[in-house]
Amino acid sequence: MQAPPRVLTVAGSDSGGGAGIQADLKTMLALRTHGMSVIAAVTAQNSLGVQAFWELPAEAVVAQFRSVVDDIGVQAVKTGMLASAALVELVAGLLADVDAPVVVDPVGVSKHGDPLLAADALDAVRGRLLPAATVVTPNLPEVEQLTGVRVTSEDGMRRAADAILAHGPRWALIKGGHLPGEAVDLLTDGTDEHWLRAPRLDNRHTHGTGCTLASAIAARLAHGDPVPDAVAAAKEYVTGAIAAGFPLGAGIGPVHHGHALS
Repeated sequence: MQAPPRVLTVAGSDSGGGAGIQADLKTMLALRTHGMSVIAAVTAQNSLGVQAFWELPAEAVVAQFRSVVDDIGVQAVKTGMLASAALVELVAGLLADVDAPVVVDPVGVSKHGDPLLAADALDAVRGRLLPAATVVTPNLPEVEQLTGVRVTSEDGMRRAADAILAHGPRWALIKGGHLPGEAVDLLTDGTDEHWLRAPRLDNRHTHGTGCTLASAIAARLAHGDPVPDAVAAAKEYVTGAIAAGFPLGAGIGPVHHGHALS
């Protein structure tokens, strides 16, 4: 029996299971890949927010990464919460030796507004992590955090993409979920543009959407999809996951990663 495509997530653990490493692995399984993980941080997190988090030591991150990459190998990598400048620098250095597509989700804050990236790590993200990315997937607050560009309409999304691409990724996916109206995203490499649209769904249980989308893109890239096809398939998958999102705890519930399996 042949192994499925192998995808590695380098991110933080979400104890509530809706985002982070847990969401990544569920997504990878749903999209018929073998998910593997390097845990860079651990959060105490539930439907109400992030109560605390702890970075893992550099040696633990390196040991996990080398253990997986040197033996099993990877066909795509996704990065998420990296918390500090030191971890961003470390992971960027590790990715330099990986011959596989890299999807960077530049996680800055949680769904509940809790900070997940130190302010002094932004330069490392811009200078070290974004240049390593095949695709980078910022939402509009993350665009503003990284570039200073504030987007209030679709017209501003091109300007946001240009500002992100100036830091070196091959493709930028600007997620317009914070704009009113339909859920519109812009994927571009600076030459080709792909506008992805989906109806705005009336469901508040959307915890984990960013992690899920980035992981779905990585999974489709591991299957061999070109970037535009991978992003379109991931958008379709996460739209279904949002539609099936369910209540959990007293706050915001997660998207349903297994919606297509039920």
